[in-house]
Amino acid sequence: MILDAILILGGTGLVFGVFIALANRKLWVWEDPRIDIVAQMLPNANCGACGLPGCRAFAEQAVAGTISPAQCTVANDATHESIAGFLGVNAGEAVRRVARLQCAGGADVAAAQAEYRGLPTCSAAAAVAGGGKGCTWGCLGLADCERSCDFDAIRMSATGLPVVDPVRCTACGDCVEACPKALFALLPLEAHLLVQCSNLIGGDDALEGCRVACTACGKCVQDAATGLISVASGVAVVDYERIALAEPRVTERCPTGAIVWLRGAQFPGVRMMERSQAA
Repeated sequence: MILDAILILGGTGLVFGVFIALANRKLWVWEDPRIDIVAQMLPNANCGACGLPGCRAFAEQAVAGTISPAQCTVANDATHESIAGFLGVNAGEAVRRVARLQCAGGADVAAAQAEYRGLPTCSAAAAVAGGGKGCTWGCLGLADCERSCDFDAIRMSATGLPVVDPVRCTACGDCVEACPKALFALLPLEAHLLVQCSNLIGGDDALEGCRVACTACGKCVQDAATGLISVASGVAVVDYERIALAEPRVTERCPTGAIVWLRGAQFPGVRMMERSQAA
């Protein structure tokens, strides 16, 4: 009986082994060995900043020639050139993007209408009547964005605002998803014009909740190129498709400093904090 069981199990295993071998031979798909090499050359952060689900997918596209090495925003120029040299292609160019916070309402300038006591996360606070801030659209300062960042590109300021380090930021978008107020935007690093307010009240009523709120006065619209800025929604909105038309002078008449001109790899949160303290 034992021998019969062994023979039956052995025969069954042999039959399945043959089927598996035949299926593997029939369904086998050749894969370019360069994919593994390029994948090893990449940072393997799997951040998704390139628009693909991970570094392996990026390597496949790079080998196929449908994406340039420079489109990996985490890798440095040396890595881009190494991959390009290995594949025999041009490293290419990519628009460097960073996360920008569209709020300057720190604890020093933004009023609080209630004290929130609960789970110390922005998402939890937002679920309780929108949080305790006087400005419904303002940053809650409980650091969901900082915790979500795998690249240590965000730190919280003394006034409770997240400050993005543009050198470390890879534009992966994790902070965009983490913010329940939708205050982060991924913008080109060279887009120097930034509106640090997201309120939709319009007019001087916005100042009751935050001293640096945009009042939609329209002065920036008047000083900017046609179509660059609009205030139809109650807050100044920049059309980044026209950002090449921007000039620093469009910020000069802003009565609250809600619209700023960033120079180089500047930390807008720090700038606004310093400006409000000086006031």
